[in-house]
Amino acid sequence: MDNRRILLGMSGGVDSSVSALLLKKEGYEVIGTTMDLFAGSSCCNINTYIDAKNVCSQIGIQHFTVNYQKQFKKYVIDDFIECYKNCKTPNPCIECNKYMKFGLMWEKAKEIGCNYIATGHYAKTEFSKEYGRWVLKKSNANKKDQSYVLWNIPKELIEHVVFPLADFKSKSEIRKIAEENNLKVANKPDSEDICFVPDGNYKSFLEKNSDIRPKEGNIVNSKGEILGIHSGIYNYTIGQRKGLGISYKVPLFVIGFNKLKNEVIVGEENQLYKNEVLVNDINLLLFDKIDKAIEVDVKTRYSSKVAKAKIIQSGEYIKINFYEPQKAITPGQSAVFYIGDIVVGGGKIT
Repeated sequence: MDNRRILLGMSGGVDSSVSALLLKKEGYEVIGTTMDLFAGSSCCNINTYIDAKNVCSQIGIQHFTVNYQKQFKKYVIDDFIECYKNCKTPNPCIECNKYMKFGLMWEKAKEIGCNYIATGHYAKTEFSKEYGRWVLKKSNANKKDQSYVLWNIPKELIEHVVFPLADFKSKSEIRKIAEENNLKVANKPDSEDICFVPDGNYKSFLEKNSDIRPKEGNIVNSKGEILGIHSGIYNYTIGQRKGLGISYKVPLFVIGFNKLKNEVIVGEENQLYKNEVLVNDINLLLFDKIDKAIEVDVKTRYSSKVAKAKIIQSGEYIKINFYEPQKAITPGQSAVFYIGDIVVGGGKIT
């Protein structure tokens, strides 16, 4: 299928709206779609649908909505809950990208005869002569780059993905384009929270949507000495200092958990640093396998800086050896590997 028909995921925000405009100007036959994922979420509500539909009408392209609430619960919300049950800190955007935007949306695109899909992410796809394959790369918008949350998309899909915002350096440029084209969403604020937890209170969400309940237990140090009482393991995350309710001679941080004993383990700041980390749930985009140790840059959180390391694959795991110890590496988060601006792949921190 060699055509310029493209399905664009639209959230009703300025990024996806300007993406629609740019794609049409580039000669694509653009169809906009909004995924109904969770009732009442920041990206799936009546205003979202209206804004997206109005933009499409103004630009002169088709728009439709699809209800994927059951699939979203299965792939994103249930995973979110399961992570907290197992003392992990999830990043639900990564699951949503894998299963929803670059999974179900791609299936829908093929169903309606589209050869490409697009989103308003700040990232880039291109063919690399050096590697002889299509690659996922960082965008030019350094602070807004979103390649970190895209490492888990299927590699065979990369050549079918277009990111219209890849070459812009700032959000202000996008808003300016929206204003110049009289898009009503030009000054619509960004959504920063987890979309299905719009008030930011993930603890309340867990209690309302699962069997997770506050269960007191001991706060202990690495020697097992009891220093205090916690209100439920899911209320804490690796690296947390505030809200521990402990008086001690030096500052203490959460350094781990003992699920069987229902314990939160705390320690001094130097105990937060690690040289070596294992990841599983691997998805490699640049290579089929990493047989020999290679040097890469690694990001262990969306907001963290890259750190140099060597990685090597063994079965279902990749072992990361950092050149310098890294602070507060958190199980459940993703470690994403880069060579220059190219995404090598990633995995979930164990």
